[in-house]
Amino acid sequence: MDATTSTAVPTAPGRPRAASALGGLNFFLADVRDGLGPFLGIFLLGQGWAPDEIGFAMTAGGLAGMLAAGPLGALADATRAKRGLIAACAVAVIIATLALLAVPTLPVTLASQIFSGLAGAAIGPALAALTLGLVGQDRLPTQLGRNEAFNHAGNMSAAVLAGGLGYAFGITAVFWLMAAMAAGSLLALLFIRPGDIDHDVARGLEPGDTAHGRRPPGFRALIGSGPLLAVGFTLLLFHLGNAAMLPLLGQAIAAKGEVDPAAYTAATVVIAQLTMIPMALIAARIARTHGYFLVFLAALVALPVRGLIAGLWASPYALVPVQILDGVGAGLLGVATPGIVARILRGSGHVNAGLGGVMTLQGAGAALSPALAGMVAARFGYGAAFLVLAGAAGAALALWLICAPRSVPVPAASTG
Repeated sequence: MDATTSTAVPTAPGRPRAASALGGLNFFLADVRDGLGPFLGIFLLGQGWAPDEIGFAMTAGGLAGMLAAGPLGALADATRAKRGLIAACAVAVIIATLALLAVPTLPVTLASQIFSGLAGAAIGPALAALTLGLVGQDRLPTQLGRNEAFNHAGNMSAAVLAGGLGYAFGITAVFWLMAAMAAGSLLALLFIRPGDIDHDVARGLEPGDTAHGRRPPGFRALIGSGPLLAVGFTLLLFHLGNAAMLPLLGQAIAAKGEVDPAAYTAATVVIAQLTMIPMALIAARIARTHGYFLVFLAALVALPVRGLIAGLWASPYALVPVQILDGVGAGLLGVATPGIVARILRGSGHVNAGLGGVMTLQGAGAALSPALAGMVAARFGYGAAFLVLAGAAGAALALWLICAPRSVPVPAASTG
């Protein structure tokens, strides 16, 4: 299908307000979607857990999200209750977070991580579907950039609050902050009306396809897509190298006892998020004019360099370049991943199932990353663990250069 074909969603009363409300929704869901992240490692370390035990506990949530990502993506395509799906995820995170705080035993911790992992896996495709259904294919790159900018602003704000509250009241204050952010996302959902969403466009069809009798071609569009598989396996290797890097950096500093762990971990998040906000907007601009290949390439180059710096420079000050590079990679991929999947599967009717499939492969890497890093750190030290993660990131870059889907259409330059 020609990339310049107009697929803008017809304007409906209230839809501009709903599209604007996506900013607030992404702001509050930032903490909910990503989970406790590095703060979980610090909390469990204070409970007497060893690095490899922490790694395995975090892996449980990643594995749950990985296994459920595909079906949850298909659910986002099929359901007309996209707002309800996101609301259910927010409530589940509130319950899981407060349960872990109250009873930090192994069974409760594992259950909490599994529920959080499932919620995080569902939120990604559901948000992508909601965005696509509100703005359409042509305006998607711009809206994804805005979504990610608000997402990173939410993460940064939560990190600042977490650092201050953690310093004043201890690491447990971070748990209450996450519950409050989840509650905020429920309020933001109220500004998006069900009638504002075009559910055909939300799953990757053109406006009115279902109404005119056109049926989606089926899941063969996913299985037979070489470009989609290239994206998925590249992200698997990327997140194998990326997912454990920030939690491991926080654990390494906490083990030395040189700085306050809560404040230091918050600082790592703030630096990264400050970088991600402009990078998300830049990524949207590049995607509109040149496509997603260059966006992916820049993100993949940043991660191996990040791992080498973390592994070879054993200093608290290493967090500055390490987290700036984290901001570059995550800021670019946050826009590029849902955007390139929507481009590859345009017209299939299974965009969010495809995104769920990509998230399954991405989740496999993210789930294995903490366990891999924890085992290496426990036996050979934190420096060696960072170098192993950098090696996985280098493999992702090599795979992308060999197999990258350069033929994916470029969005129409006139949109935005």
